Amino acid sequence: MEFSEYKVVTIVEGGFGTIFLGASGIPVKKMEETLNNEVVHGWQVVFQIIESKRFLLFWSREAVIITLGRKNSLT
Repeated sequence: MEFSEYKVVTIVEGGFGTIFLGASGIPVKKMEETLNNEVVHGWQVVFQIIESKRFLLFWSREAVIITLGRKNSLT
């Protein structure tokens, strides 16, 4: 399917849990809310990837990078 425009959304694991617990996980509720909000505006998920990034000096945390697409510009 071809899309006329794309949008990239990043949802990051919380820093507090990463520091004090070693890991906190991807915030699934935040991801659901974000995606549900984007669907209302005509966006569809095209691709997603999980990235692990260094956080401060000793920790790493994960982020979900989601590419959205839509056919027509709806404003």
